[in-house]
Amino acid sequence: MAKRRLRGWNPPLENINAMVASGGPRLLARSRELVVTNGYAANACEAFASNLVGDGIKPSSLIEDADLRDQVQRLWLAWTDEADADGLTDFYGLQAMVAREMFVAGECFVRLRPRRAEDGMLVPLQLQLLQSEMLPFDKTETAANGNRIRCGIEFDGIGRRVAYHFRRRHPGDSTDQGAVIPETVRVSADDVLHIYRPIDAGQIRGLPHVAPAMVRLFLLDQYDDAELDRKKIAAMFAGFITKTAPEDPMMGESEADLDGAAIASLEPGTMQVLLPGEDVKFSSPADVGGGYEAFQYRTLLAVSASLGLPYHLVTGDVRQANYSSLRAELVEFRRRIGQLQHGVIVHQLCRPIWRRWLETAALAGGLHIEDPVAARVVQWIPPRWDWVDPLKDIQAQVLAMEAGITSRRKVVEATGYDVEEVDRENAADARRVADLGLSYRTSPGETQGARATPATRPNPGEGTGDDAGEDTGGGAATPDPATEQE
Repeated sequence: MAKRRLRGWNPPLENINAMVASGGPRLLARSRELVVTNGYAANACEAFASNLVGDGIKPSSLIEDADLRDQVQRLWLAWTDEADADGLTDFYGLQAMVAREMFVAGECFVRLRPRRAEDGMLVPLQLQLLQSEMLPFDKTETAANGNRIRCGIEFDGIGRRVAYHFRRRHPGDSTDQGAVIPETVRVSADDVLHIYRPIDAGQIRGLPHVAPAMVRLFLLDQYDDAELDRKKIAAMFAGFITKTAPEDPMMGESEADLDGAAIASLEPGTMQVLLPGEDVKFSSPADVGGGYEAFQYRTLLAVSASLGLPYHLVTGDVRQANYSSLRAELVEFRRRIGQLQHGVIVHQLCRPIWRRWLETAALAGGLHIEDPVAARVVQWIPPRWDWVDPLKDIQAQVLAMEAGITSRRKVVEATGYDVEEVDRENAADARRVADLGLSYRTSPGETQGARATPATRPNPGEGTGDDAGEDTGGGAATPDPATEQE
């Protein structure tokens, strides 16, 4: 390690928190500008958010009491429309905003805001999203109570988070001007959720997901802009006429420009005859050659690897893709996304909100829960994955159920739906078909009535191998069996 070639490589032994504290504001500003001005970064941000949360990571309550479980699910569904304190979206839209902030800023803060009974809400609780800039990186000091404040976060003597010191106004919002007020306000950690992906042990603030690719994206954007400008100049076809006697008038001369230089027009189909002593030379700007496409491809491959996103999701280019390459790429990518879904979004965002929502709903009289701890049990279902060839994947899932490798519940939940809701819909469809005397051909020799009956046999919530081969009710693409076992 001390050889001649590595003698000049002496990186500082610096903790990630020190790097975030010193370079966080500049890194954050560059990241936000890049996502706004760079097309590849903007597309990657949307691809990251759409794959991470999609149309929402949704709860499926595991309360044993069927009536109470149904009441909880219905009240939650109604409350999601009132969840946003700004009234701009619903709870699942807030999940998408959190995912985008994780890509751009590496972190997002969610403040739990209790509401008054007179506000007329189903459950008096709303969520307020705060950007990373609202928590100052440079606020590192000792509080009056003896606690340590590090990068705006207050820790007690044993290292627990007890409060966040938020700015009252966004430092970059010039439209929010008002009276002079204290710079920060202390908010209890019980009312704040800090959503970020911890990379190193002891990390207290998040790093932008786009950070590893920022330099390449910035320089590539400049290179593309310069190349586009060069092409524009090259497209301006021009000819230069030289003559031995400059004072003589030039054939075809029409007018002079502001600098007094003679200009001759060139029209389609013209056979211009030059006077003795005149000669024409045309501009021949240098071409970029055949290396431009290969350079762009390799650079964007490096950008995609830095972002942890498939190449075609960053660039939209699928010319060199086929079924096998797309599937291999998506399997690895979805494993990473699944890790973020369950380890970050569900653990840091969904579960704490579910617990606070249940407590608030019970206190407000919207739910009558005898055992609040037992009522917390819930399973969060991520959105389904759409595959390149859904028919093969569905057939593989059916074979897995028949072999007892997986359950019908898991197969249905992999489509993004609640198995009990699907069972209720199947039962309702079967009753409606029987009552109306309808008959739908679903496969050779079979009708919907013949296949609808078995779908009503299992009790809601049962998902055993005995249900193998029955209609899952979703009819949508399901994920690969390998990823289902994660």
